[in-house]
Amino acid sequence: MLIGKLPDIASSEITPRDAYDDYFNRRRFLRGAVAAGAVALGADRIADVISPRTAALAATKLQTVPSRLTTTGEQLTSYQDVTTYNNFYEFGVEKDQPAKNAGGLPIRPWTVKIEGKVKTPKTFDIDALLKLRPLEDRVYRHRCVEAWSMVIPWVGYSLAEFIKQCDPLPSAKFVQFLSYYDHKVEKWAGETTIYWPYSEGLRMDEAMNPLALLAFGLYGEVLPNQNGAPVRIVVPWKYGFKSAKSIVAVRFLDKMPPTTWNEQGPSEYGFYSNVNPNVDHPRWSQKTERRIGLPFYAQRRTTLMFNGYADQVASMYNGMDLKRNF
Repeated sequence: MLIGKLPDIASSEITPRDAYDDYFNRRRFLRGAVAAGAVALGADRIADVISPRTAALAATKLQTVPSRLTTTGEQLTSYQDVTTYNNFYEFGVEKDQPAKNAGGLPIRPWTVKIEGKVKTPKTFDIDALLKLRPLEDRVYRHRCVEAWSMVIPWVGYSLAEFIKQCDPLPSAKFVQFLSYYDHKVEKWAGETTIYWPYSEGLRMDEAMNPLALLAFGLYGEVLPNQNGAPVRIVVPWKYGFKSAKSIVAVRFLDKMPPTTWNEQGPSEYGFYSNVNPNVDHPRWSQKTERRIGLPFYAQRRTTLMFNGYADQVASMYNGMDLKRNF
């Protein structure tokens, strides 16, 4: 495994291992087909026997442009780790369960309702959202409150661009995100005492910060179900649970909204939940973190204030007691 600083390469240019394998398997198949005289079948017949995974890859690639906000000099966490080590409690409480259980999430058709303090309530279709702005490649550090971290190449555009299309009123001071919930699909949610649907929220200035991302994909492809398909937010300076997955409703409010983990354990999960090595979780230290996917000797590292994004976000919290407003 290569350890060290990587060149600045757009995430869309990085080929996942499974795509690489499918490509060369297909090449080997075609060479064998030609040798056997299968060319006479025609291109349409050859396409019939190309693996479904290969055909799906062509349909799931996203057209992207580079972003000036991408984080450089970090080794990317592998596609395998990003998509099989997840927190998505609606599909199971163990890290490997969402990848096994989220296949039934119905990502088409999909709409996002806009409610609350807006000029006019409206509904966005997911495909309209995808075309709203050019999709950007953005590599972000991802820090979990459980003291592990990843580096993920997301695809999306600034949440602020989406919020502008929602036409919030001046009285809107907070924005709330509600996730998809259907007990018939997410039957593993019954293993927890959480009140569903999952709710998260941001102060309006946080939501409008250019780093806050409305995400549709990772590694240049559409989001896998277990990573919050088909649309989620990513707030890289906060602990991962603040980045709501599989969003179906966005509400603009004049008061701080209730949020799932803050309601579940207010002494453990604050509304702000900024990455802060100086404020420990009651049950473990936040001073260090474990980078998933690296060799054991290279995993442990010092937690950075605001997850390393202090230059871009610290000014929003000037004058606040970050130990009280954790």
